[in-house]
Amino acid sequence: MAQEPVTPATKVKLLLVDDTPENLVSLEATLDGLGEELVLANSGREALRYLLEYDFAAILLDVKMPDMDGFETAELIRSRPRSRHVPILFLTGYKNEEHLFRGYDLGAVDFLFKPIVPEVLRSKVSVFVELSRKAEQLEQQAKVLREQASALQKTEKQLRSLLEAAPDAMIICNGAGNIALINSRTETMFGYPRSELMNEHIRVLVPQWHFEADLDTAGSMAPGPAGEFDAVRRDGTSFPVEISLSPLEVDGGILITTAIRDITARRQVEEERARAEEKVRQLNQHLEDRVLERTEALLRSNDELAQFAYVASHDLQEPLRTVLIYTELFARQYDRVLDPDGRKFMNYITDNARRMEHLIRDLLEFSKIESDRETPFSEIPGSLALDEALSNLLARIDECGAKITRGDLPNVHGDRIQLCRVFQNLVGNAIKYRHPERPPCIKIAAESKAGEWVFSVKDNGIGIEPEYTEKVFGIFKRLHGRDNPGTGMGLAICRKIVGRHGGRIWVESTPDVGSIFYFTLPAVTQAMVEVA
Repeated sequence: MAQEPVTPATKVKLLLVDDTPENLVSLEATLDGLGEELVLANSGREALRYLLEYDFAAILLDVKMPDMDGFETAELIRSRPRSRHVPILFLTGYKNEEHLFRGYDLGAVDFLFKPIVPEVLRSKVSVFVELSRKAEQLEQQAKVLREQASALQKTEKQLRSLLEAAPDAMIICNGAGNIALINSRTETMFGYPRSELMNEHIRVLVPQWHFEADLDTAGSMAPGPAGEFDAVRRDGTSFPVEISLSPLEVDGGILITTAIRDITARRQVEEERARAEEKVRQLNQHLEDRVLERTEALLRSNDELAQFAYVASHDLQEPLRTVLIYTELFARQYDRVLDPDGRKFMNYITDNARRMEHLIRDLLEFSKIESDRETPFSEIPGSLALDEALSNLLARIDECGAKITRGDLPNVHGDRIQLCRVFQNLVGNAIKYRHPERPPCIKIAAESKAGEWVFSVKDNGIGIEPEYTEKVFGIFKRLHGRDNPGTGMGLAICRKIVGRHGGRIWVESTPDVGSIFYFTLPAVTQAMVEVA
């Protein structure tokens, strides 16, 4: 068994009073070995000032001092209630019976004659130090006992008040089950006067409750609910009750405080609730069947829409390409016979045909993301996907003098081609929407947070107004009109790819300062590797 830590004793204060500094130094050196706090005074007046501030275990008081001798000082010490019982040891250089009688009459506990033997002085003072500590301990114990007694009285009063204020029938019985105390709610609930229930067994009220089953081999029981039973009133009618108990061991025995609650209304509510829950269950089952049917229909519809978008985008490319080719041939062959308006109209046709071609191509790629959902993921280096994206953008990067800064990118679990497209779209947008007065400066980084990687692509471009930071991820959403090339599908494709990989994408931007696009990808786990 581990020993409890010993609390170091608090130092007591000893007051040393002598008008001769050499004597004070000698007394201090002699008593220093006791390890207590020594307070030095060189006059009776100074000693009295210390007594106003501190309590002392003992006072060593020189008899012969100028201005106020030891006897006068002792008389004033004894006149104060706070210091009346502090032990005083007089120090004197000569024996005088008159002095002795006067000293003891003033309450001195001893006389020490100079020259003082150090061993004797330490022995006597240590006795008073120990007595002071014992007195302090006794005072603390007495204080604790007074507090405990007050607490017991308060607790008893509160217990009686609580019993009467309780909404339930409260019954206190002994370990044998005989009733010792009840509250007024018990009388109301069961119809018995208090006098008839005293010393009766609690099974008079709850015949089914065999509380002995709750007792363990040591005769104790655990507090808490005992269960639900049928109780019996004085007129013989029964009603359902819930019993909770709280045992209390006293004088080697046990008192059981039992709370009995009438649950008739609750039973009725539970029955009604059960009927309502059954009805809700049936409705939910019907609703689930309807939802399942609708979900299957929506899935079929989504598949059909995705297939339609793919087929439509694919099939539109050929006739559009034909229109574009013949328009360009027509423009070259008849350029000399066309007037300026004719050339402008042909340019309109060519530009819009090319834009339509780009739209169809992006729409085709957008629809392919869904059709590629069954393609298994693999572990790929993030830096490899970025390298491919920057390689695809090399001409545009050189053309505008963009500065690309990149950090270390982790391995991720996904589709290399699709992740390459995410980097390509984000870096391409940073170049496309660059600030007219400064070259693009793009920083790509990744940071691990809470089981996932947060990638960031930061630029110093024209930025995005706050009200558009969510809209830019929509299909065909372009914020800068037709002056800037693009279809408005790039960020929508990024969101769809990132979503397919189990991540999310968002942007933080300050107009005229730049934007930071963030997207997350789950960190590679052993389970992902095993599945791959």
